[in-house]
Amino acid sequence: MKVVIQRVSQASVKVDSQVIDEIQKGFLLLVSIENADTQEDIDWVVKKTVGMRIFNDEHGKMNRSINEVKGALLIISQFTLHASIKKGNRPSFLKAGTPEFAKQMYLTLIDNFKKQLISKQVKEGVFGADMKVSLINDGPVTLILDSKNKI
Repeated sequence: MKVVIQRVSQASVKVDSQVIDEIQKGFLLLVSIENADTQEDIDWVVKKTVGMRIFNDEHGKMNRSINEVKGALLIISQFTLHASIKKGNRPSFLKAGTPEFAKQMYLTLIDNFKKQLISKQVKEGVFGADMKVSLINDGPVTLILDSKNKI
């Protein structure tokens, strides 16, 4: 599982020109699932994301977690994070999970975040839809998690 974490002051997602969901202070998560992912990958991603201390404290240091600042999450499925671009100019998505498997894992990931996020503000895009994502990256702060590369 690959996750791009972006600390945002606001973010939203549109489908067919309609705003589906939006958040203020928190994380925009772009999530890609592969067929080898398991509940262990979900557990690791949730624990790591919720514990990530990348919000500023009273001294301006990145020292607060999303739970400490009562932030929100906007979770977007993005299978293109598993693209291979080693050969040629057209990306290969062989490593991305099948739509059925990836959707189930995506929904399980969202449910797990809902259990761990104090603010309970867990928003989501529409799995498999053509989405337009807008954000104001705060910092900017952008981090990449890969559950297959935990070290």
